[in-house]
Amino acid sequence: MKLSEKIKILRKKYGYSQENLAEICNVSRQCISKWELDIALPDIEKLLILSKIFQVSIDVLLKEDLSIDDPQEIHTCGNSAIFDDRAGLYEGVLIKESIESDLVLDYLAINKVEIWKTQGNPKYWTAIFFTSIYRDFPSLLSKVIISDEAKGGNWFADFKAGNIKFIVFRNKILKYTIGNSIEKQEVCEECKKMGIPLEQMQWAD
Repeated sequence: MKLSEKIKILRKKYGYSQENLAEICNVSRQCISKWELDIALPDIEKLLILSKIFQVSIDVLLKEDLSIDDPQEIHTCGNSAIFDDRAGLYEGVLIKESIESDLVLDYLAINKVEIWKTQGNPKYWTAIFFTSIYRDFPSLLSKVIISDEAKGGNWFADFKAGNIKFIVFRNKILKYTIGNSIEKQEVCEECKKMGIPLEQMQWAD
């Protein structure tokens, strides 16, 4: 089976449209179409991303005599590890105490967990470093992030997808292009209206 056929089969198996897959791989939908029509080939970086999200080895993708249905063991060491984060559409840090439901964690690939000591209550926060390939992740998170004075007021999470920074509150998703000071200032003004102090808006781009 050719690479073009494998990409198409795996894309459908995992429930991605061509537009979804294009966004994850940071290419156009036409580019995905060309891969699937065997008109063009993905470069090595894109192959690594495809390997990660479809949970098959690059050998299986490239070698026509290997089946995509065989059991696979995916290694994320060496050069492959360099591209791990690029396989996630979204990447950032989420404070576990800021969400009302753990179900949203099912949509994350958790890369690391740290315990952060705070000056308030609770005394410790659980910081989850994550990537997520789910296009609707900001919307899902906005439904469960806490907005309750008794639980600390308006919590928010900040993360990025490519060069777009997301600031997510309960039922509100703000975003700006990294490097665009005007867009960022507009987002900061919205955050002020939500009662967020200036020192909490010093998020890293």
